[in-house]
Amino acid sequence: MNLKVAYIGGVKSGKSMLAEEKALELSFQAKPYYLATNEICDDEEMKERVKVHKDRRKDRFITIEEPLRLYDTITRCDNTVLVECLTLWLSNMLHINQSDEAIYAEMSRVLELDQSIVFVINEVGLGGIELNPLARRFVDLSGKVAQMLGQSCDQLYFCVAGLSLRMK
Repeated sequence: MNLKVAYIGGVKSGKSMLAEEKALELSFQAKPYYLATNEICDDEEMKERVKVHKDRRKDRFITIEEPLRLYDTITRCDNTVLVECLTLWLSNMLHINQSDEAIYAEMSRVLELDQSIVFVINEVGLGGIELNPLARRFVDLSGKVAQMLGQSCDQLYFCVAGLSLRMK
């Protein structure tokens, strides 16, 4: 049975670790795919974050690094896919000036796929209204994508302090 599962929470809420466990559970003894959307630049702190993730997952996943093309990448995978993470994917899409419509269309296509996919996304809507237009657009896009996950996923977990609360 193919499932769509989403983990949503703040930074360092434990969502990535929980999502990794779920992807392993859904993979039926074969290695799941880890679709890493981060593009590492000259940011030493981000490089360290990526290293922590790589060290934690060891060789239990087949890692694919792809910052933009979710649908095309996922369709080439023959097992469960963990998308880590949609927040960075959204940032990448904004960086190349993708329209909101193109972003929503890509997510819709991914959500229609007949395979198990585990998503990670940051909850960014618990704060106030952002002061600059790009930050407001990012928060709005992120909220809309999270709503798409809420509507389409079979399971959705809200994460805080390393724990998850099943919302759906």
